[in-house]
Amino acid sequence: MKWKLITTTILLMTAAMSPTSRAQSATFADDTTFLQGHTEVIVLGDKSGQGKVAVAPAWQGRVMTSTAEGDGGASFGWINRDLISSGKLTPHMNVFGGEDRIWLGPEGGQFSVFFAKGATFEFSNWFTPAAVDTMPYEIVSRSASKARFAARFVLTNYSGTQFDVKVDRIVRILEPGPAWKELGLKPVQNVKLVAFEGDNKISNAGRNAWDKATGLLSIWILGQFNPSAGTTIVVPIKTGPESELGVKATSDYFGSIPQDRLAVKDAVIYLKADGKFRSKIGINPRRSKKVLGSFDADSHMLTIVQFSQPDGVTDFVNSLWKLQDNPYGGDVANSYNDGPPTPGAKPLGPFYELESSSPAAMLAPGGSMSHVHRTIHLTGPEEALDKVARSVLGVSLDDVKGAFAK
Repeated sequence: MKWKLITTTILLMTAAMSPTSRAQSATFADDTTFLQGHTEVIVLGDKSGQGKVAVAPAWQGRVMTSTAEGDGGASFGWINRDLISSGKLTPHMNVFGGEDRIWLGPEGGQFSVFFAKGATFEFSNWFTPAAVDTMPYEIVSRSASKARFAARFVLTNYSGTQFDVKVDRIVRILEPGPAWKELGLKPVQNVKLVAFEGDNKISNAGRNAWDKATGLLSIWILGQFNPSAGTTIVVPIKTGPESELGVKATSDYFGSIPQDRLAVKDAVIYLKADGKFRSKIGINPRRSKKVLGSFDADSHMLTIVQFSQPDGVTDFVNSLWKLQDNPYGGDVANSYNDGPPTPGAKPLGPFYELESSSPAAMLAPGGSMSHVHRTIHLTGPEEALDKVARSVLGVSLDDVKGAFAK
């Protein structure tokens, strides 16, 4: 079963790396200084000097962390200091951390780019492609608020299909005005924010068309954040019957999730993000509202993730670790809460993730597909953040805090 295979994956990676997150009180300057001791860092900032983003070119132009209050402000990204400090690379995956990293799907199935042709779907045969793990991306250009990266590489999927891939990735920080506009709101008094986005494009740089019969790729963006006892993931969904829109959430990736950790309502799904119980949910494109969120009641931080999703497109790659009957019936968005893979074991982080994916890329030679993934962190008084939650996520913060109340 898929969840048993993934259990083994995380258990072995945990044993190999034993990572711990940086202190919850770390400032943006703390984390940036640490990163600069191990890799090149590009710091982007808004005109106020308060919103800042740290980007690592050597890790595919990954956004490692951000802040809404300058160098002395809280650092929002989860960073794996143990692995980075070791200077060592692990064979299957290098969990450096970061709020916005690019991967390519699918992970499993007959069109997987993580398993070699004919390999069994077991951890020993699972390898993250270097192109989305350790390969440095070229810095094409940079300014105070934007950095552009490029890469070119070849991937071969499980079925033996080769993809000549070109990646063009732009990371930009948004000024507060445009960020509020993306939220559909006027600025809310006493709320500070930082907003950034990855604008990602993959192109078919080869001579052969990418075809559904032999496998397609997708752009997959994952953000890792610091968990807490008071953090809850919020996923708005479209209401309607399963016969038309499919299940509200796929929630059995790692086995069943207890009711005190997952609450599936008519128009919203809640998942605890405390880093203490390994669990994952997925949303299909018919249910998606193109937005995810989380609220940390302990630090009064609201996180909003927005992503591009073309209307009417339903072909998304399926990453289950098995040969699949429906390889294009995958998720458009996922949320993950880390935790011990087995009782008494160490978690991989801990962290929690907010993820989005592009549709499957059926591209002619020279064709391309883009996917935008935007992250907005807002901090301030709860009553002010409540206005944002109600407008953007469709729920109040009292609803969020009470999602698992007995």
